Amino acid sequence: MSGLDLGWVRAQFPAFEEPGLGEMAFFENAGGSYTSRFVIDRLTRFYTARKVQPYAPYEASRLAGREMDEARARLAAMLGVAADELSFGPSTSQNTYVLAQAFGEMLGAGDAIVVTNQDHEANSGVWRRLAARGIDIREWRIEPESGHLDPGALEALLDDKVRLVVFPHVSNVIGEINDVAGICARARAAGAWSCVDGVSAAPHGLPDVAALGADIYLFSAYKTYGPHQGIMAIRREVGERLPNQGHYFNGDCLYKRFTPAGPDHAQVAACAGMADYIDALAAHHGIEGEPPARSSGVSALMAAHEARLLQPLLDYLSSRNDLRLLGPAQAAGRVPTVAVDLGRKAEEVAAALAVHGVMAGGGDFYATRALEALGVDLETGVLRMSFVHYTTETEVKRLILALDLVL
Repeated sequence: MSGLDLGWVRAQFPAFEEPGLGEMAFFENAGGSYTSRFVIDRLTRFYTARKVQPYAPYEASRLAGREMDEARARLAAMLGVAADELSFGPSTSQNTYVLAQAFGEMLGAGDAIVVTNQDHEANSGVWRRLAARGIDIREWRIEPESGHLDPGALEALLDDKVRLVVFPHVSNVIGEINDVAGICARARAAGAWSCVDGVSAAPHGLPDVAALGADIYLFSAYKTYGPHQGIMAIRREVGERLPNQGHYFNGDCLYKRFTPAGPDHAQVAACAGMADYIDALAAHHGIEGEPPARSSGVSALMAAHEARLLQPLLDYLSSRNDLRLLGPAQAAGRVPTVAVDLGRKAEEVAAALAVHGVMAGGGDFYATRALEALGVDLETGVLRMSFVHYTTETEVKRLILALDLVL
């Protein structure tokens, strides 16, 4: 099949049939995507027929544990990592916090961590707090006009004291796709590990983490058509070096080392529905092969559709002289997470768009450091319009028309 079968895709998301949602155009997907029916079905089944302590020697418990293991194994295969290199947690923010505590225990005074001011605060603040332990925190800064994170500027920050480089795959307000493979290679050459926030990238296609060369890669299932879970892939050599953050008797199990509390059994099991959806999408469009090649094919299909819809929106926003578009003005090299500085309170504009059947967001989206670096007034914030592969051309046209009326 040459292009995305949008009718089939949207049929996999019950929200489009829900009164109050189906007639609206949804442009706040970066805050949380709609959930696929595969995930909903698995979650319902777990709560209905598997809601017991898993891994015990009776049928309901055995099935509960098997479904949890299935989610880990299938998603890990799609990401190109071993099953036990994949951890679940209540959110990416929580996973990153636990990870930072582990690094804080392992590193000492004089060691250095590179952070950016392009990140969502979840992948910034927890690392910066380690300065209180004597760890040197170095800031890799974006270009103040474009928001671009220049890999060349990283070189001046790297030396033999740097142990970790933390950065986003995609900023949640700038939208530009960073050269993850190149940055990870630079960090590795300097003797440092890499930690990549993929929350704003994964909804547009699951990455091949192994091919990217990331030592740690984090993203959110609830922004990737799944339940409210954080997912973290951590390379074995890194995970085993870091101090255990879970119960002491779970220290020899890699995927339990960074889960201090027990996992949400039902939501972990339901994450297998994310794999179900990707596999079904691949089968429907004739995409074959083993994971992660199959999921990479799905990602390419998603990206082509999104780029075709994104460019007219970028062209429209670039043509206006009453706003500032953040990030690149070309669809190539960015995702459809589009923020604009209007010079007035963005939340009020988002509310006005809702009257015209468009759901968008206004505020700082926890990217205050990036917005401050770009000269955006945090009191007014930015209007963010974000979509994914299930968005239609008609919905983008509705957004543009609504913007014309409101602005």
